[in-house]
Amino acid sequence: MIEHHLDLTTPDGEMPTFIVHPDSGGPHPLVVFLMDAPGMREELHDMCRRLATSGYYVLAPMLYYRDVRQYNVFETGDRDRMFELMNNVSNAQASADAKVCMNFAQSDPAANASKVGTVGYCMSGPFTIALAADYPSQVTAAASIHGVALVTDADDSPHLRLSEANAEIYVGAAETDSYAPQEMIDAFAAAMNESGSKGQVEWYPGTEHGFAFAERPLYDKQSSERHWERLHDLFRRNLH
Repeated sequence: MIEHHLDLTTPDGEMPTFIVHPDSGGPHPLVVFLMDAPGMREELHDMCRRLATSGYYVLAPMLYYRDVRQYNVFETGDRDRMFELMNNVSNAQASADAKVCMNFAQSDPAANASKVGTVGYCMSGPFTIALAADYPSQVTAAASIHGVALVTDADDSPHLRLSEANAEIYVGAAETDSYAPQEMIDAFAAAMNESGSKGQVEWYPGTEHGFAFAERPLYDKQSSERHWERLHDLFRRNLH
């Protein structure tokens, strides 16, 4: 495996980005991995590596770069700062940041950016839908895992933009999730059905918010492994 920690230049500054891909056999389909609210950390790098070992070129940008170069709430313990940073990243900003990643990948012979997959967790669930809507000719697969804010009152609410996307969309929802309650997930599923979007919303019984992360207290191994299976299937169908 080949790994890089690079700064990618955006209109708002230098964005630290983790890149990992196989060391041969390319070019490899591109996956943009969008971080959760606690911040970039080795746990997320390991998740990127898991995708990359299956033959993907994975980029994971540090989305808080407009405020800080590094942040990990599990090291600082400052949840108020985490929510402040999280609320400072809009759907549009995250989508623009992902586009910078996509543009970089287009210049790397190891990557194939003609079809792009994206996955987001928690705060970045809605970002994947924004990315799919903003770049429908490139983004062919988008996954939200225990994603929040999929249905809001804002004009850019993800459920309002489904008709703009061409991607297959997968939403994995925890059974108990105060950040993404059942009524919100049901409303998003209804919007998917109404828009004719390709994809599915799937409930994970007996889980709570954060079940996919092996180092989080609410980790559920069986459900997390199912989410990996779903991601691999989604990307296999749409990126090859």
